[in-house]
Amino acid sequence: MSFTHYGLAAAMLLIASVASAQPSISAADWAAYRDKFVETSGRVIDDGNGGISHSEGQGYGMLLAVLADNRADFEQIWTFTRTQLLLRDDGLAVWKWDPDTEPHVTDTNNATDGDILIAYALARAGRMWSRQDLTGAASSIANAVGKATISKHEGRAILLPAATGFAAGDRQDGPVVNLSYLVFEAFPDLLELAPGYAWGAVARDGLEMISRSRFGERQLPPDWLSLQTRPEPANGFAPEFGYNALRIPLYLARAGSGDPALLASLQAGMQNAEGNVELVNVTSGAVEKVLSDPGYRAIPALVACVMQDKPLPAELRRFTPTIYYPSTLHLLVLSLAAERHQACLSD
Repeated sequence: MSFTHYGLAAAMLLIASVASAQPSISAADWAAYRDKFVETSGRVIDDGNGGISHSEGQGYGMLLAVLADNRADFEQIWTFTRTQLLLRDDGLAVWKWDPDTEPHVTDTNNATDGDILIAYALARAGRMWSRQDLTGAASSIANAVGKATISKHEGRAILLPAATGFAAGDRQDGPVVNLSYLVFEAFPDLLELAPGYAWGAVARDGLEMISRSRFGERQLPPDWLSLQTRPEPANGFAPEFGYNALRIPLYLARAGSGDPALLASLQAGMQNAEGNVELVNVTSGAVEKVLSDPGYRAIPALVACVMQDKPLPAELRRFTPTIYYPSTLHLLVLSLAAERHQACLSD
């Protein structure tokens, strides 16, 4: 199923129809994640990034708690998010919270993917637990995201990575986007929460942008993309298919994208013969890093299952937390398999 072919309204109906009312993350898996990465205050710790917290991590933590149907843990994470990050006058969250600085917030810019994840988690929680207060908070954030970060460039809708710093007037090579900030599964909820903004166009044009912004022999998109003239790696960032962009096929799979050629290309380009994920310089083709953590390896394995009915390797069906980021991705993979692709978990 594709946003391009069916439109956002149809995507909303499809995702709503297949989403299970049952937890898609087991209590044991959630407890293992929570005990390692979530403080009792509700702060989600990025232990691979100096122990900081950020809006992305809080949004992921809230979403995973919803998928595990754990109201108490969700409430803790939401409380920290609401009191420590939702500090801006425009209704968006500051992106970074550092336990080693005073004050803990030294950069008040937002990160659009973090805001989207928070709004999406609130929307799902409000719907699952019949909590209008959570739905209302989700609507406020969704409207703030739409107002501050949806823009137009050459007739196409784009999602800016933050309220400031990436628009055409902010950078010499602007606008600059990050295609992994397109959390496609969230767009149906955002449309319902904030119908005054062009979420359908953002989804449709975002899919097209991913398709036409792939470079090199492996045909992979970079983390940061300049759209000033034609799509090309942005100045000041490594021209790399990196830790950001590796989420793109996961987000497409979770949203039910039906473009098999795109998913197959991304899967083939991102992994090596051993199934490890490779971070690639999209200009030179050089492999910058090989990632063997199960959470990273689970992404191309999930695509193979969704497209080719190949079950996940046995070691990827089990969850053992390692570090924050790949562990988060691993639970998102497993939750999708449990919710909509049970064959992925079979022998």
